[in-house]
Amino acid sequence: MVNNNKHKAVKFWAKIPHGIWLREATSVAVDSKDNVYVFNRGNVPLLIFNSSGDLINHWGNKDPFGDIEVLQLNPNWKHQTWKHSKFVRPHSVRIDHEDNIWFVDDSGNTIYKYNQLMELQLKIGNGEASERESGLPFNRPTDVTIRKSTGEIFISDGYGNSRIHHFDPDGKFIKSWGISGTSPGEFSLPHNVNMISDNELIVCDRENHRVQIFSIDGEFIKEWHVHKAVASTTDEQGNIFIAEQGPPPVQRGVKNLGHSVGIWNKEGKLIERIGSELPGEEHDQFMWPHSIALDSKGTIYVAEVSYVEEGRNLNPPREMTSLRVWNKTT
Repeated sequence: MVNNNKHKAVKFWAKIPHGIWLREATSVAVDSKDNVYVFNRGNVPLLIFNSSGDLINHWGNKDPFGDIEVLQLNPNWKHQTWKHSKFVRPHSVRIDHEDNIWFVDDSGNTIYKYNQLMELQLKIGNGEASERESGLPFNRPTDVTIRKSTGEIFISDGYGNSRIHHFDPDGKFIKSWGISGTSPGEFSLPHNVNMISDNELIVCDRENHRVQIFSIDGEFIKEWHVHKAVASTTDEQGNIFIAEQGPPPVQRGVKNLGHSVGIWNKEGKLIERIGSELPGEEHDQFMWPHSIALDSKGTIYVAEVSYVEEGRNLNPPREMTSLRVWNKTT
């Protein structure tokens, strides 16, 4: 295991006012001013903080103190949301090179693009799920990334499909690639897609415990093993930061199995790993990473679905730590 010596965990970073229930931070993104956008499953879906952790704006529910609604999303699964929320089930937030804000609503089967005034610019998807593993957009999409030079859109369609979809800047479908499987170019839950250069993108192939790199045309380039790879981002040097979820229940309590962030070079060599040997709620531990972002100073932000994975199973259920911050020290 490569030890951490370049980052330090921050205690009590986010200052969340009374009345806002985060429940869990499902995704995090950073804009050009180093403001931090936290997409969550609480009563206010989007919380915006400055780099000091002060809440400077919030959005996404016109009646945050209204009733909770129980949705039957499929015959086996019910989901709680707020009746007046703009989203069924928040999953991913992305800030593009123009500071537009992209949201992925997985159970809503829709991707949204908003500007900084929170005016809707683009909507991809009609809210209806395609047939599972049909390859058609969308069956519970997981992430979105934007090509800076052209504005092209790439979407990982992950929970009910095994595909990457490619759209033009206006949301017109271009092509898809990927099927379910374990060979190169195949997926078992593509959970995150991210541009690592203007001509390459990386996919966190979560249940195959790996990342795969493709050309923008979907041509497989290479892969490497990463335990339960769930989300990625890059720094200015081209290093790739990959968040890892934990092991299956049978291996809970075994040290050094996920619950961490690895920093890799583009050749797939591990440079640094942050996080403790075991999960927990201390500031230097992780519970269940789900999304990762960097600011201009190299600060690492990690959102975790700790309520879904742990908190709801407690007696009584409770909100758990779900947003981690690590400052760069060297």
